[in-house]
Amino acid sequence: MKNKNIISLLDLKQIKEYNNLKRGMVMEFRGRDGWIEVICGSMFAGKTEELIRRITRIKYAKKDIIVFKPIIDDRYEKTEVVSHSQRKVKSIVVKDSAEIKEYINNLEKLPYAIAIDEVQFFDRGLIQILEDLANKGTRVIAAGLDLDFRGEPFGIMPDILARAEYVTKLHAICQVCGDLATRTQRIIDNKPAYYEDEIILVSAKEKYEARCRHCHEVPHHDK
Repeated sequence: MKNKNIISLLDLKQIKEYNNLKRGMVMEFRGRDGWIEVICGSMFAGKTEELIRRITRIKYAKKDIIVFKPIIDDRYEKTEVVSHSQRKVKSIVVKDSAEIKEYINNLEKLPYAIAIDEVQFFDRGLIQILEDLANKGTRVIAAGLDLDFRGEPFGIMPDILARAEYVTKLHAICQVCGDLATRTQRIIDNKPAYYEDEIILVSAKEKYEARCRHCHEVPHHDK
């Protein structure tokens, strides 16, 4: 039986990594720039807040950064990335990965960093764009939901996570039991949404809650 008073080297390493992530310290390659870092988690976990914090740090360091967001994300502002706490940064609104590629191709030189919010809404073309940017020396920061409301991997996020050098998974608090939440509960007319419902709803009267694994409900129509 493991002595609770003894902290293993693995425990110490995990604690150090956690504290580094908590402070937003992303390790950098020695002698080389260019990598992909991902901020993921459920809704209300603070993903956009963390993205804005990293963007702000880059600007304080007087390094250039370009921020993109999908046109579908117009919850607070159409031309800004906005967190639930109303922190915001200016962004370029695009409808798909092709518009990001076109914008980048028209630049005289690549910026130090490129940040993209709500990456789960983009098409698969974004995957290669992020790879190419990182290979050419640009720091890529991608943020978004890793799971959809059903608890399934969301869009292109699994592919980006697999290619990323650094991943920060944030947790919310379950609004039912208070445990750490990793899932997003969709509720329509005060009832859990069905598994067969559309993954992306536009102008629907739905609301969302953060839920843990055990409080997350996704019924099927045939049950």
